[in-house]
Amino acid sequence: MDNGKQGAASKRRSRRLVGGLRTRLVVTFVVVALISAVTATALAYRDARTAVLQRTQNAAVNDLRERVAAVAADFDVPPDQQSLSRFAAKVSDGIGARIVVARYQDLVAVSDSLAETDGRITPELRTAVRAGNGARLQRVMWRGEPYLAVGMPVTYADGDHRTSGLEVFAITDLRAERDDTAALLDSVRAGIVPVVLLAAVLALLAARTVLRPVRKLGRATRELAAGDLGSRVAVTGHDELADLATTFNETADALQASDAELREQEAKARRFVADVSHELRTPLAAMTMVATVLEEDADQLPPDAARAARTVGAETARLSRLVEDLMEISRFDAKAVRLNAAETDLADAVRASLALRGWTDEVQTHLHEGVRAVVDRRRIDVIVANLVGNALRHGSPPVTVTLGTALEANGEWVTLEVADHGPGLPPGARERVFDRFYKADAARTRGAADDSGQGSGLGTAIALENARLHGGTIDVADGARRGAVFTLRLPLRRTGEGTE
Repeated sequence: MDNGKQGAASKRRSRRLVGGLRTRLVVTFVVVALISAVTATALAYRDARTAVLQRTQNAAVNDLRERVAAVAADFDVPPDQQSLSRFAAKVSDGIGARIVVARYQDLVAVSDSLAETDGRITPELRTAVRAGNGARLQRVMWRGEPYLAVGMPVTYADGDHRTSGLEVFAITDLRAERDDTAALLDSVRAGIVPVVLLAAVLALLAARTVLRPVRKLGRATRELAAGDLGSRVAVTGHDELADLATTFNETADALQASDAELREQEAKARRFVADVSHELRTPLAAMTMVATVLEEDADQLPPDAARAARTVGAETARLSRLVEDLMEISRFDAKAVRLNAAETDLADAVRASLALRGWTDEVQTHLHEGVRAVVDRRRIDVIVANLVGNALRHGSPPVTVTLGTALEANGEWVTLEVADHGPGLPPGARERVFDRFYKADAARTRGAADDSGQGSGLGTAIALENARLHGGTIDVADGARRGAVFTLRLPLRRTGEGTE
């Protein structure tokens, strides 16, 4: 039993560790914090990147527009290759380290003659500049690096915004901006770990605050389930958990009151049965004496009077046995029954029980000799009398009694089988045959067995209680061909091994 409880407790602890409320709270806090941190990081990175690129793009467009306007004022169209190169160089000098490309029809001039511009100024951008009258820009990746290309047509200064056919492009390196946004992303990403750890700590604190009363409530519930009806939970605070603890205490109070009332009623009922049975013994003794005298003189009475005398005698005997059975059941209910155990030859005990009731010639026996066990002989006699009497009254001959031993995994057992060849138990009777006052056949006045005469419905119940007192049990089954088989099983204990 202790090992079973320890195993159950271990399983509960494992479940708490794997899928307990504490684990779920911590995981939930951490997941929420992680999602929040990742979302904030993504939004911050996007906004910062957009802001940096927007600032760079605006600066590149404004610088190129202002510088082109200043240089184009002294530039003559159409240009030659030399003047176009000077134009590109002047524009580049005014806007920093950007590469400037100037195009006029088939002439192309680059501020840095060694720079490769075809991959950074795309045909789409050239087409857009040639078609429009304003600045156009495009971000491109060239050889794995980011660049910003800005292009614009040069217009005449006559106020009509006529294009002169001269087109200017500036290429700006965006690696510095990329590194800045990457550094920002790294710093924000590095802050995720402290945020997650902080969330885990806060989750543990919150779980401890929430789970402490839950654990107390669970412990009190287990104590209540184990039979400690005085288990209560201290109510602290005014939240939902406090309401739950209050409800638990109220339920425990009601349960304890109901249990006390039921126990008191049960004790009163047992005392009432015992008192009634005790009070009936004296008048029954007198009635039995009178009935015995009447039965002895029945042959000298008229037929009707003789039949009445014998009926009174039989019913008085039956009532006496019922009173004795009730007193025996009361002793079992009151836990006042004790074994008077001694090492006994069970084969002799069975033969003596049959001989005492005159059943020796009516019962076939197969008794294994030499089976000795520590038992209460009087209670074994009661069991045998009830089981055999039940078979004789409700079964058909032959009735057989078989005594033997059986070696099982949990030790050696004594087995006593009582079988008959009658109609057997009706459907549904097997589960209730040991119930008190149960009648296997409602159409008959005879019920469950007792030691002789008509049954009170208590015989098999008393037999089972006596078997349990020895640490054994009684089973019932259908016979191989017909009839019922009652099997008494008792642990085989010898002197020095003790009894339960």
